[in-house]
Amino acid sequence: MAMARKLVIVQAAALGYDFLQRHRGCRWQDHDFHSLETVFPALTCTVQASFRTAAAPAAHGMIANGLYHRTLRRPMFWEQSSALVAGPRFWEKYHAAGKRVAMLFWQQSLGEDAEILLSPAPIHKHSGGMIQSVYSRPAGQYETLRRRVGRDFELMRYWGPFASSASSAWIAQATAALLLDSHSPDLCLTYLPALDYDLQRFGPDAPRAAQALDDLFAQLDILKTAARKSGHDLLVFGDYAIGPVHSAAYPNRTLLEQGWMATRTVRGMSYPDFAASRAFALVDHEVAHVYVRNPADVPCVRQTLASTPGIAAILEPGKDAASPCRHPNTGELILTAADGWWFAYPWWGSRKEEPDFAGHVDIHNKPGYDPCELFLGWPPGTVSRNTSRIRGSHGRIGPGRRIAWMATFDPGRAPADLTDLATLTRNWLEDSL
Repeated sequence: MAMARKLVIVQAAALGYDFLQRHRGCRWQDHDFHSLETVFPALTCTVQASFRTAAAPAAHGMIANGLYHRTLRRPMFWEQSSALVAGPRFWEKYHAAGKRVAMLFWQQSLGEDAEILLSPAPIHKHSGGMIQSVYSRPAGQYETLRRRVGRDFELMRYWGPFASSASSAWIAQATAALLLDSHSPDLCLTYLPALDYDLQRFGPDAPRAAQALDDLFAQLDILKTAARKSGHDLLVFGDYAIGPVHSAAYPNRTLLEQGWMATRTVRGMSYPDFAASRAFALVDHEVAHVYVRNPADVPCVRQTLASTPGIAAILEPGKDAASPCRHPNTGELILTAADGWWFAYPWWGSRKEEPDFAGHVDIHNKPGYDPCELFLGWPPGTVSRNTSRIRGSHGRIGPGRRIAWMATFDPGRAPADLTDLATLTRNWLEDSL
């Protein structure tokens, strides 16, 4: 009987195919990579959930990087429970055969059926401030890898105004150390986030973007070498392609002005009142889910938003046959941004009204993704609120938005899309059992 195959899967944020083609000076030859259609919406959590389940968002339910929990009447972004992703994992049969699985820094991984898990898990102190920490299974795994890498994982390099390639470099080195361990996992899924940062800050055609790509390939070289030494094949794929943007659209401002969204004033600051809101937008890069409490109000809300600058399309999942993401987690309406635009979450009109969390890195309380957290703001100790600084975004699919992928194994045929690539990967692993 043939020896079971081993594989390391690298999900590289923002590795778009056209972007890769424009920067041909990279370390790996261009012909190693192929073009592939990703899923809609093209967002980190959605793509990772689609790959691990080999299913579309309409099946697994992770329709954005955050979800609106209707029973709690509260949007929650970047929650890490694996139970948020519905459906069987592509490695189930492989795992049941006794093969060991590791997940390093994938989203929604806590509680996943794997022997080894690593995920950022800071402790927010009641007195203010934060204790940097990494969730680890088994206990002590992070400390072991930290010693082998020679330094701590720094959360401030993973997200925020100081985010940099240092985060991906640590993850790549830790993954390599794990692969070269005498008890290395048979299947290892890891995530390199850093290419995304400067593409959002400066745009996909900026000189800094080319440097960020060079940094990514230095990290992939580390993993490629470790995989070869440990007897693992290698699969690398992007989650989305970033396009250039110049302006932000504000659907919540429109909804507040027209009486659909409700707020409450606390010490002069405007906070969202989701319990009283009849409609609001959960924004995520170039896509927004609009949640409308009364179904009878949907046509009016749709008409209200139609005049908002920066919206290219408004889809109604319950009626529009062309609408993707037909899942209960989806908003009653889905907005996609016009070319060159992205969606910002603010609803207030003046700086004095902004809620306290607006000027800080606060990925959980903001009802939408906030790329302005990638810049320092004023006064010192805050992050930027200037949406005009953002030069790259993602979420849409279509021409120029395909992702890049490569594999050291033969999947048997060219995959039709990202979920098909996951299916072919599953079949390739199971064929060796």
